[in-house]
Amino acid sequence: MPVQDWTRVGAGIFHHFHCAWIQTLGQALNSSVLPKGFYALTEQVAGESIPDGLVLESTAPDQPAGSVSRHATGLAVDQFPPRTALVVEGDEIDEYSRLQRALSIRHASDDRIVAWVEIVSRGNKQSRTSLARFVDKAVGTILSGIHLLVIDLIPPGRSDPRGIHGAIWDQLHAVPYEPPSAKPLTLVAYAARTVPVAYVEPLALGQILPDMPLFLTPQLYVNAPLETTGQQAYAMVPERWRLVLDSANS
Repeated sequence: MPVQDWTRVGAGIFHHFHCAWIQTLGQALNSSVLPKGFYALTEQVAGESIPDGLVLESTAPDQPAGSVSRHATGLAVDQFPPRTALVVEGDEIDEYSRLQRALSIRHASDDRIVAWVEIVSRGNKQSRTSLARFVDKAVGTILSGIHLLVIDLIPPGRSDPRGIHGAIWDQLHAVPYEPPSAKPLTLVAYAARTVPVAYVEPLALGQILPDMPLFLTPQLYVNAPLETTGQQAYAMVPERWRLVLDSANS
């Protein structure tokens, strides 16, 4: 599925695709990607019934953030380094700042949340307030020891001139992220280590989506199948609007 220019259609059309992609990605993770003891659930926006992303939970016993569960399996970073265009370490976060920004996230099931997947929507960028809300949630997630995968297919705008990753990275690293001018869109996997690490894949319109690392522990990950699940979700977009989107790539 080539990356589409979603500014060509209304926000409701992208929302339809967004919801479908959450479902297809979650289904793929649960059926064939995640190792035993891990599962993905649709996240709900607080007070709403709209799916906003995916949370990954583990049935393994609780443990301090940053430790590696002996129950976890996946691809080891030192043996199979994730293949992304950029790998950047953040700054070391002092414990006081970490505690200030940390989130207390736990489902009623009492299983431990280990990772989050967020698909950025137009609403996340419609104002500085909505952007700040998204960034605060993302940074708080990482500082809580919860890994994060962000899929940002919405072009940068006034509120995020360097994209969502640029806004998040400003909170984690002194050196700002500057997206390549020809690749303004971004996929980024954050490994929530003592020193956060970002695995960044800049994207251009028309580019095929690569799989991205989705961390389960600081040193273990699986590859999230973005291309196949994105194709499945795109097929659920009404043909009338797929024709509008596809015409930009023809």
